[in-house]
Amino acid sequence: MGRGRAKAKQTKVARELKYSSHETDFDALQRELSSGSSSGHYEEPESDSDDQDPYDDRYDQYRR
Repeated sequence: MGRGRAKAKQTKVARELKYSSHETDFDALQRELSSGSSSGHYEEPESDSDDQDPYDDRYDQYRR
């Protein structure tokens, strides 16, 4: 109960996104992609390859 209004709003937003035509600013997209910033991107930590275990998947610390 109580989902009617929320579902109707989601349907309205989805319909607007599907059927409306948005102009893409390709110049702004090119500037953003070529800026070279690494914000939001994961970077592998640098480590020596001699010390690495071939069976280590580097996610063991997150399983504990």
